[in-house]
Amino acid sequence: MRVLVTGAAGSIGRAVTLGLCDRDHEVVGLDLVPEPEGFTGNWHTADCADPDAVLAVFEAERLDAVVHLAGHPGEASLPTSLTSHVVTTAALLDAMVAHRVSRIVYASSNHAVGRTPRRDLGPDTPLTDGALPRPDTFYGVSKVAAEALLGLYADRHAVDAVACRIGSFLEEPATLRALSTWLSPDDCVRMVEAALTAPSPGFAVIYGISANTRAWWDLEPGRRLGYQPLDDAEAYADRIPQRPEDEDEAAYVGGPYALAEIQRPALGD
Repeated sequence: MRVLVTGAAGSIGRAVTLGLCDRDHEVVGLDLVPEPEGFTGNWHTADCADPDAVLAVFEAERLDAVVHLAGHPGEASLPTSLTSHVVTTAALLDAMVAHRVSRIVYASSNHAVGRTPRRDLGPDTPLTDGALPRPDTFYGVSKVAAEALLGLYADRHAVDAVACRIGSFLEEPATLRALSTWLSPDDCVRMVEAALTAPSPGFAVIYGISANTRAWWDLEPGRRLGYQPLDDAEAYADRIPQRPEDEDEAAYVGGPYALAEIQRPALGD
């Protein structure tokens, strides 16, 4: 497939770009910054929140699919979050419809359900793709809104849209929470390729974590699309020190994003 990867210079973007190329896909990169050293494909330096700039990329390239990873990675004001995650998604979807590109894989987030209390979960009751949205931040709110937009375009324009609620993308887990939420770089690529190639998924939500023994989210929705994670954070459990904040971070599945320390006015600076 010939795939546009937005946010291709970011940490997840670099892993996905290299991984897809290794699997014989052709990647077109898009980011706010120039291409990283070693990237040999076509590259566009542009803002995904600018619909004209996004449309120009589609007019310049023949594309089969989009992997949308671009966006501010942390908490910000509500307008900033909505622009970064919802407006960018809308610009891509409109360009996809205009150029008959029918597949998008979206980097959503576990923070779309981050205020779900851990007490609501048990070893046999992980969070499923049917869980109600419970965002823990404006970042989480914007991910919920972007998922809703993907669902609308799936219904209205028959776009195949897979929202991957990514947990903790890290080379290796470093905290107690990450033993449940870790997504390894290799599994991230496996997940994205499965979402790109699954036959006719329509609109689907899957959880972007590895095959963690202590997983809080259900991997079955991803497995239905062909995502077979191979890594398990438990392999690193004996390296992770206990921390005073572990108990607080375990109260909600969103971890530190659900704590009062990160709260801010919706429209403040």
